Amino acid sequence: MGRGPSIEGRKNAEDARRGKIFTKLIREISVAARTGGGDPGGNPRLRTAIDKALSANMSKDVIERAVKKATGELEGVEYEEIRYEGYAPGGVAVIVDCLTDNKVRTVADVRHAFGKFGGNLGTDGSVAFMFKKRGVLTFAAGVGEDALTEAAIEAGADDIVVYDDGAIDVLTDPDSFAAVKAAMEAAGFQPAIAEVTLRADNDIAVEGDTAQQVAKLLRWLEDLDDVQNVYSNADLGEDAYA
Repeated sequence: MGRGPSIEGRKNAEDARRGKIFTKLIREISVAARTGGGDPGGNPRLRTAIDKALSANMSKDVIERAVKKATGELEGVEYEEIRYEGYAPGGVAVIVDCLTDNKVRTVADVRHAFGKFGGNLGTDGSVAFMFKKRGVLTFAAGVGEDALTEAAIEAGADDIVVYDDGAIDVLTDPDSFAAVKAAMEAAGFQPAIAEVTLRADNDIAVEGDTAQQVAKLLRWLEDLDDVQNVYSNADLGEDAYA
């Protein structure tokens, strides 16, 4: 019989993962507040960031402190937004959004990741045209499809995508995201995930060793401290996780 990590080892790993998630959320709150003001009522980006932080069980005190640092009420670090674009194996397009206080460190880490897994870093605009900014509300399997679809249409959603496993995505224009989310919640539909993200116009299917390399690259990038979000147009099959 195989033996897994100790309870203490698992807890330490979970705590480290949670700490990394919190770091990314705090950086997003900081930049949103610094660029759009500390009032979530008049700053949709900040409101979305706070909602995500609360969903991750971040305390309101930590959130409030991050906002105050960003708006100058408390001393804090200023982060710069940087986007990198490149290609993974198989011609897969990848966008990496970062928040950093050290551009030299960040670009070195991102370039190393692409090189390590057979990809290459591109120039600005080299793949961004393949993606569109969309609001996405994801509902877990088991939600009544007909009732949810009707509520989404009434809320002003752009599209509804139903997946084979029963999960449903409601897609919105980024400017309508907050209003559609509020309307869906008022109708009794609580999304499992709600975010404004980038979606590829068309996905590229990759298989076998290529799929595994792409999956490793995406995971490596997501684990970098300065990386907030990673987007790709990869359609990864089961081979990616073999």
